[in-house]
Amino acid sequence: MFHIYCPYCEELREEEEFHPKGQAHIARPADPDTCSDEVWGDYLFFRDNPRGIHHELWVHAVGCRKFFNITRNTVTYEILETYKMGEQPTITAESLASREMQGNVQVADGGLQTVGASNAAVASAKGEKA
Repeated sequence: MFHIYCPYCEELREEEEFHPKGQAHIARPADPDTCSDEVWGDYLFFRDNPRGIHHELWVHAVGCRKFFNITRNTVTYEILETYKMGEQPTITAESLASREMQGNVQVADGGLQTVGASNAAVASAKGEKA
């Protein structure tokens, strides 16, 4: 069972109190009346589904009933941070990738992690010289 930190209640609560609502930080078209059907369709229906770091919108349905954002690793289900609506995440796939490269962990294209593989091991697997 997850315990999720609500940034508004400022306490850890059981996951049953929360409901996911999809991808966070989706920009609504500036003028929906004049945008094309393709742009409007993309806004309504297409969402990112990354393997790794993902920013999600959640609601504390049984508690304060407020919406907030979660940065979660979709591979491990680990919740890395929670933050209030209107705030920006401090953890992104790019920031983790740069930190992990400094720690001798190779990060694949797109921020996907090759956990535990050194730069030399990845280069060797690709047939390159380290």
